[in-house]
Order: sequence, then structure tokens, then C-alpha cells
Amino acid sequence: MNLSEKNVLVLGASRGIGRAIARRLAAAGARLILPWIDDWPEAAAELRREFAGQLLLKSDLREPDSVAALAQQIAERVPCLHVLVNNIERGGMPIVHGSYFRPENRRQWQLEMETSLHAKQLVFEQCLPLLRRAEQAAVVNISSVAAVVGRSGPAGLLFSDGYSAANRGISSLTETWARLGAPSIRVNELMLGLFEQRHGPGTRGWSLLHAAEQERLLRHTLLRRTGRAEEAAEAVLFLLQAEFMTGAVLRLDGGFVLGGNDVPEMPEGQPL
Repeated sequence: MNLSEKNVLVLGASRGIGRAIARRLAAAGARLILPWIDDWPEAAAELRREFAGQLLLKSDLREPDSVAALAQQIAERVPCLHVLVNNIERGGMPIVHGSYFRPENRRQWQLEMETSLHAKQLVFEQCLPLLRRAEQAAVVNISSVAAVVGRSGPAGLLFSDGYSAANRGISSLTETWARLGAPSIRVNELMLGLFEQRHGPGTRGWSLLHAAEQERLLRHTLLRRTGRAEEAAEAVLFLLQAEFMTGAVLRLDGGFVLGGNDVPEMPEGQPL
């Protein structure tokens, strides 16, 4: 897909990986539509300054009425939607939040589900008519390897149960939507490992880990480092341009899921 002059909706562009994705797709010539919310006022203000020439719309993507209004606003401004980058999540880190049974965490599980899973479903369903108006369209769902490893091993301090369960659900949506959208709408998933500003350096959770705990996470990653936001953005661009790929999950984790299991030397074997 050539993104020049294409209408592209990018969620979560006020921070980190979402911002890097928006920058990369803008550089490819896309016309961006960027929802924002006041949860992080400074980040939202930076977004509005950097992308002043793009279409920025205030919306709470966890609220059905707000998402419906967002889709209506988009429909009033553009004839169709070519791309949806479904990048919205809320990850509760055990190292930060502790148990769900703490009084201050009464809503934490629900927030993780509402933001990481349900918000994606709300946006896709409301934007599906706009995607169908395009001759060819593509959706990229952003998820986490928490779906695979859950709250276990060295990542047990970073991935909560609710966040892991929500991310496991994303793959089901990816497959259903790929069937629903075919042949004109491709739907793929980018599953991220530990990244700067997302479960890696630049997050509160990472800063709370002891140096030995950080090192254990890096050793568990085959490439011995965390990912960069720009690498995630390039992977999104690849999925948008991979025109024979739909219903697939691309794991970009530096080998985290495969870490922790060494390959032994081949035994000599016994005489026959």
C-alpha cells in the first residue's frame, strides 16, 4: 500500500510508540487522524503542536458514545478510511500496582480490559463502514507478548494478569476481523516485546526494578536489549505494505518469548 494521501487513523499517538508510528506514517505521506484525550495533558499538548497540520479529534476511546462520535466526525471530513492503527492499551505492572485486591486497584482489571481490548473493538466496529468505502484498506492491531508469557518468569514483575488476558484476546479479534474484512480489508497484528516507553526503559515500572532484575529481563531476550519505538513504527509500515498478509501475528520481541531455554550440544548417541 502506497500511503501517500491515504487517510490513516492512529490511536495512542500522544505518547511513545504511537507517536513514533504517527511520525513514520506522516513521513510516508499519510494524512493522519489522531484522537487525543486529557489523561496526559502535557503529552496531548505536544501532540497538538507537532501535528498541527493533521486532523486531531478529542475522544475517549473507552466510551462507546465517544467512539461513535469520533467515527461520525471522521466521516464528515473524509470519504473513506484507508488505515487503522489500533494502538491503545493500559498495562498494569505488578511492580507498580501490586495486587488487584489493594483498595486503590478496584478498577484496575477493568481498566486494562476496557483500554487494551474493548477500546480496540469499539474503534474497529465504528470505523468498519469507513474502511469498507476504500478500495483497499488495512488494520494493524498492536499487542504484547504478555499474551504468550503472562505473569511468569522475569516478566512477571511487568505483565499483570488482566493485561495479559486482554492481549490474548487481541489475537482472536485479529483473526475474526481478517475474515470479516476480506478481501478488501487486511487485518494483522504486531506483538511487541519489551520496548522503550512500553515495559522497558522510560517507564515507571522499569525504573522500579533492581539492576539485577533489569539484567535478567535483558538476558532473557535473545538480542540482549529492548526495542526502540522507531523499530515498532517500521514494523507497522511493513504490515501495511505486505499486501498478501492478513490474519497474521508478527512478533517483534528481540527473541523474548524464545529466551530462557538453551539449545544443548548434540549428544554423540549410542552404538546401534
